[in-house]
Amino acid sequence: MTPVVARAPAKVNLALHVGPRRADGFHEVATVYQAVDLYDEVVAESRRDGVVSVETRDDGGNPVAGVHDDDRHLSVRAALALQSRLGVRDGVHLRVRKHIPVAGGLAGGSADAAAAMVACNRLWGLDAEVRVLAELAAGIGSDVPFALFGGTAVGTGRGERLVPVAAAGRISWVVVTSQRGLSTAEVYAENDRSAGDVASPVVDPALLAALERGDTAATAGLLRNDLQPAAVRLRPTLAAILDVGRDAGAVAALLSGSGPSALLLVSDGGPAEALAAAVRPRVLQLDADAAVRFAHGPVAGAAVVDEVC
Repeated sequence: MTPVVARAPAKVNLALHVGPRRADGFHEVATVYQAVDLYDEVVAESRRDGVVSVETRDDGGNPVAGVHDDDRHLSVRAALALQSRLGVRDGVHLRVRKHIPVAGGLAGGSADAAAAMVACNRLWGLDAEVRVLAELAAGIGSDVPFALFGGTAVGTGRGERLVPVAAAGRISWVVVTSQRGLSTAEVYAENDRSAGDVASPVVDPALLAALERGDTAATAGLLRNDLQPAAVRLRPTLAAILDVGRDAGAVAALLSGSGPSALLLVSDGGPAEALAAAVRPRVLQLDADAAVRFAHGPVAGAAVVDEVC
């Protein structure tokens, strides 16, 4: 069979409200996701032996630190879930090209899973219904359903229950990423140590209204991340990076998810390239291995594409 290429976007959290820890170990959350144009790509190649395997590489063709090319890889779990649910006998070899940082709060692993799922759906000729893919995605990881659909959406439960938001216009970001990731589990644990009693999380309707109007100025004042203080305590230089962004003209600065990726919101009409150029020298003084790039959202979710990795 001809290999199938798919890609899926990174996500940013415009709001992340964290509630109490649940009996299953997850936290109840209310978040506003937005998909941005940073993508991981997956090539799915048929295997007749029924085995699901994966090989992850960066742009230079090198193995990616922190990624395990075995059944811990979310793309493998996605392919296995689809294979089992629909009774597929063929296997697949997945070649993952990483562009989204690992453990960066941008859901790169979830993007891999979503891209693998749509690629295998095409490769195996399944034509599975969207509801089936969404159900399987929720069993793989909290952010995987959003990686499938993309756009802008409110996520509740542990993030897997989605309601689309009709966001107007385009939002531009400068994204500062680090080669040193942060463990989501460690950030949540640090947050739990200082959170005290917490109420059930709710998204601010004013933020949703601002997004629906395409009002970047109003959106800037409503961004929030409950995990940010915990992440900053674990990685104090993040506070300085956020300050650099504000000083350079970002209209808002916050971490995405559990960090350490920093999001610098670009003003309406302001070129993201100019803000990126302004912050890069000072960011590199704080973190010599950081990368400064720009991204825009919202974009669509996981999809089969023509280009080859």
